[in-house]
Amino acid sequence: MIVLSRERTPVRGDFGKAARYTRPVPKTPVRACLSPRLLAAGCAAVLALGGAALPATASAATASSAAAAPVPRTARAAPHALTEVASLAADRLALADKVAAAKYGTPAPIDDPARERQVLDDVARRAVALGLDPAWAQAVFRDQMEANKQVQRGLYARWDAHPEERPAERPDLAKEVRPALDRITVALLDALRATAPARTSPACTPLLASAALRAAHTHGFDALHAGALARALPSVCG
Repeated sequence: MIVLSRERTPVRGDFGKAARYTRPVPKTPVRACLSPRLLAAGCAAVLALGGAALPATASAATASSAAAAPVPRTARAAPHALTEVASLAADRLALADKVAAAKYGTPAPIDDPARERQVLDDVARRAVALGLDPAWAQAVFRDQMEANKQVQRGLYARWDAHPEERPAERPDLAKEVRPALDRITVALLDALRATAPARTSPACTPLLASAALRAAHTHGFDALHAGALARALPSVCG
């Protein structure tokens, strides 16, 4: 079940593939692949997308009742913006596969503080121009970076354990991957600006969790990527 959390998902060697290495979405509910702590309000309405049913437990009843509860008027103005934020975060996360493929087997480390600082400085400048709190925007993108690195570490573990699954091609970070990340940065900042009516509402977190589940399903994310998507979003609301 999806929980927007800064906790890292444990790295295992049996992750399914995602993005360009994706297998079909498994029959196991997406919720079963994620952190066990559920933002119940965001799950019930979305699990049906994957053909999964909630178990007959107290948490399922809580999820159903929370999903049925009316959404405060302040949150109704921007559900699409929250959906867009989750979708763009998933797009960004899918590129982690290419980043990992570019770096795997080379001296290039997963952590790149200089590149991260460059991105965060750019985010702060763009945020100010859009009328956003630069510290908040940087926090959101810092989460995105940590989620991206979480995927890279998981893929490294998978490829170490299963050499036959290692990528056959090495993408060009400078020419292919980073320009795509930069385009998502611009779009994501615009989407964040549009979340203003919903961001401070009590409904923001369940709406965002619901949007994240949809995005994970749409992208065909496995446990590694879906867990990282939850890690990418905790700073959006509040």
